[in-house]
Amino acid sequence: MIQPTLNSLRTYLHILAVCVWLGGQIVLAGVVPKLRKTNPDALSNIAKGYASIAWPAMILIVFTGAWGLAATDAADKSSAYMVTFGIKMLLVASAVIATLIHSNGTSKLAKGLGGAIGLLATLFAAYCGVLLAHVG
Repeated sequence: MIQPTLNSLRTYLHILAVCVWLGGQIVLAGVVPKLRKTNPDALSNIAKGYASIAWPAMILIVFTGAWGLAATDAADKSSAYMVTFGIKMLLVASAVIATLIHSNGTSKLAKGLGGAIGLLATLFAAYCGVLLAHVG
């Protein structure tokens, strides 16, 4: 067996938390429109249940991301790597802000745009993470 390391644990926790955050958003994108028609009273409980695991996952994403950044020597990285990293950070910030707008918004516009932008920003941030992992 390959010997586990702290770096492998950090990466595992980061990916696991991204799966919770992003996967939950994708599931909700498929479930919410149907529930809105058949059982709109359930939406609030489902949103609260998801939030109770999603926000801790986001905290873990930020913590493990900062841990990974601290373990990286930025001076050894190319400018393309650093630009991609910067874009990823902007996308993560956009995802968090959009999700906060979605969660706290009261209008259909805030809910719809916040949710859509949050999901898209998260998808693109995850892809940037894949790009960064492949050039290491």
